[in-house]
Amino acid sequence: MARMKNAVKLNDASLPLLDHEIQTPQFERGVLRQHTVHIGVGGFHRAHQAVYLDDLLEQPDTERWGECGMGVLPTDDHMRDALGSQNCLYTVVERSAQGNSARVIGSLIEYVYAPGNIENALEKLAAPDTRIVSLTITEGGYFIDEATGDFVQSHPAIQHDLLKPKQPTSSLGLLAEALDRRRQRGLPPFTVMSCDNLQGNGHVIRKVLLAYAGLRNVELQRWIADNVSFPNSMVDRITPATKPPDLSFVADTFGIEDAWPVVTEPFRQWVIEDNFCNGRPQWERVGVQLVEDVAPYEIMKMRLLNGSHLAMAYLGALSGFTYVHEIMDDWLFRGFIASFMDEVTPIVPHIPGTSVPEYKQTLIQRFSNPTINDQVTRICSEGSAKMPKWLLPSIGELLAQGDSAKLLTLVVASWILYFARGTDEDGRPIEIVDARAQELITIARSGGNDARAMLSVKTIFGEQLTTNQRWMEDVGDALRTLATMGVRSTLQRYLSRAQALS
Repeated sequence: MARMKNAVKLNDASLPLLDHEIQTPQFERGVLRQHTVHIGVGGFHRAHQAVYLDDLLEQPDTERWGECGMGVLPTDDHMRDALGSQNCLYTVVERSAQGNSARVIGSLIEYVYAPGNIENALEKLAAPDTRIVSLTITEGGYFIDEATGDFVQSHPAIQHDLLKPKQPTSSLGLLAEALDRRRQRGLPPFTVMSCDNLQGNGHVIRKVLLAYAGLRNVELQRWIADNVSFPNSMVDRITPATKPPDLSFVADTFGIEDAWPVVTEPFRQWVIEDNFCNGRPQWERVGVQLVEDVAPYEIMKMRLLNGSHLAMAYLGALSGFTYVHEIMDDWLFRGFIASFMDEVTPIVPHIPGTSVPEYKQTLIQRFSNPTINDQVTRICSEGSAKMPKWLLPSIGELLAQGDSAKLLTLVVASWILYFARGTDEDGRPIEIVDARAQELITIARSGGNDARAMLSVKTIFGEQLTTNQRWMEDVGDALRTLATMGVRSTLQRYLSRAQALS
């Protein structure tokens, strides 16, 4: 598509003015029913679940199932303003080495900003039309203690909501109050569907919502337990945060003035446990996998995709890379990631109809996409929360069955050095984005090239791995090798050993 000279502001009225190559909603938005309310409308949701619903609405003979977005955080005012200025329309741009395409998504038809009008938000959730409430609220929105997995009832937001249940500030408070209103009015409940990147996300939201409801009202807790469905789901689409250059790109390339477009990769996947208490869209018509058990898909993704992200993250940051595709363009790193996947493959579950070799090759291609500009800083962020979920369980399982975990162990060492050094190998400062950054920087630097200081952080490493003295020594060896020989020489040494063992 040729570059545009003049961009038009995106809204309902301007859709006929857009280039004919841009896909726009062909369904009548005015007749959609707001059966889904989605809490946490960010880039990922708009590039993923809302796109699937948009696909479905383009199909003939489907229920007119629309969506209302909801912002709970004060910072969600930016999304409110962006979507409000363009009738809740927005642009999704798919970028790859093969080219770029744009489409305007119309499945989102309203946006409610809860901090500005909590009663309106509660009544939207409690409305008879609302049949599913979906969530992308990040891990922090679940109020889970990382060390114990327990609900953190002492959190100030939870304490506020318990004192003022009709003026909640948290997503849990909103869900509980809305469900209580439905209970008292004799209305059926809505399904609560987490779409966050948490293993067993349906189990997690059920656990914390029941814990919160029990502190409010035991009868409400019992009603939720007996009537509300919490399907697990697995979601996947690499979607970097929208940056100012993305707005210019969309305007210059597609002639669309969009206050908050989304730029993403062509690949997407959504696997959902088919467990709904008040109906659902016919997602299977547009490629969503409705299954009895999501767990094998989650494990495959976490061990191969999420684990590989950690594998390239800290080694890449120490080497001075800015973007993921730059890492994959380097033959040594590309070989390391492929070998990392091979090392973890023995504990990837078998899924009928799924080829693990093909899945791994697809990941290599996705990571190598030169147009997404996925930043290394993003995949490094919040490593203290990611490490116990995406890497350490794999190491534990591999060691338990007598398989090698040397490459995975090297990744742990790179994470420690990332905090201990705070600069790349050329001395440039590394931006460390982690809720526990200051604590971990202090611990890592106190240990120097001795890994034991960081490995003693039980809230991350737990008890079982750190009782394995051989593994503790392997982490220490890897850390000292990285610190003295540098990343590239260390990778070459470890890859040579891995190839000799294979």
